[in-house]
Amino acid sequence: MDLLRKNLKYLNSYENIITIIDKLLKHIDSGVASVLDKALSLKDISDEEALTLFECEGLELWLTVLCADYLRWLSVGDVVTFVINRNINYTNYCIIGCRFCAFSKCIERESYTLSISEILRKVEEAWRKGATEVCIQGGINPKLPPEYYINIVKEIKRRYPHIHIHAYSPQEIHHIAEIMNMDYREVLEMLKEYGLDSIPGTAAEILDDEIRKIICPNKINTKTWVEIIRTAHSLGIKSTATIMYGHVEKNVHRVRHLRIIKDIQRETKGFTEFIPLPFIHHKTRLYLEGRARPSSSGIEDVKMHAIARIYLNNYIKNIQVSWVKLGVKFAQTLLYAGCNDVGGTLMEENISRAAGSTYGTSLSVDEMVRIIRSINRIPAQRDTLYRILKIYV
Repeated sequence: MDLLRKNLKYLNSYENIITIIDKLLKHIDSGVASVLDKALSLKDISDEEALTLFECEGLELWLTVLCADYLRWLSVGDVVTFVINRNINYTNYCIIGCRFCAFSKCIERESYTLSISEILRKVEEAWRKGATEVCIQGGINPKLPPEYYINIVKEIKRRYPHIHIHAYSPQEIHHIAEIMNMDYREVLEMLKEYGLDSIPGTAAEILDDEIRKIICPNKINTKTWVEIIRTAHSLGIKSTATIMYGHVEKNVHRVRHLRIIKDIQRETKGFTEFIPLPFIHHKTRLYLEGRARPSSSGIEDVKMHAIARIYLNNYIKNIQVSWVKLGVKFAQTLLYAGCNDVGGTLMEENISRAAGSTYGTSLSVDEMVRIIRSINRIPAQRDTLYRILKIYV
């Protein structure tokens, strides 16, 4: 620890970090040091090497975080981005029955479904507050006709042509394809024609079918998720990429998930960002029935974000931290563990809150700027595709 204390004062200058890291690498396990040295040389680390990082502790973990932060600085500098957006969950009625979800309802009297006019009212409110994006997702409700999904996109784009429509997870695309008797390409082409701009890479959870059988047995499998994402990217429809961790999966499943994301991105270059999402356990069936642990530890959260940066750095430049799931103060900490984006202002958030999250559902632009500035980073408003709209100097 004396060696750490001796060098901490130099870490405010990223030009000095690589020298400090080189010194400290000599004092840790040679296997971990080799992996970190490889990453710092901007070479891909293997799946086995990623597993090595997931298992490290103490000084090795501290250096892993430092390397992730250095790679973040090399890739995107000190700008931390956010988007002014609104979440709109159009229905919580859902027949899929994911065991990790406390938002969905399968009893009609306990559920809601927004009308098109109600959705448009929410979009109008968001537009007036400066939103550049609306994120639209909902449960799988068999009572909704195909026209409902089409009209959401069509009417938003007709009335607010400059707002970015980020809508429909692969699970929802699969459902629309089923009820319209169309293939995924036809559905995505149709939605794009009506105004769909990008899709959320949610419904991924853990891309391993053995894990999916436990946490979401009725959801699309890994192969289908990958097919829909690849198809969207081939049509020029960008998407995010996510992982939900901290329930029943092990480190090996996390690495397999990262591998799938990296392989897709190597081919399509269609992911805009990667978002680690910790399992919010409090009110979920998966946890209450004793099938899952009570989410991830803080150390696991640090590892997940830092290793995502190291493993994906050559392919996905933007690693987002979810302030809704982790809280603002911990989000600030993870901006020093490889992350460079704090997501959206949201205006409303229902899914994490339903599961027991207590970190709020909305942040103002002023709050976003303060959060970023207070850790000596440069706040910048972006759009959905990470084009910078405003830098707060």
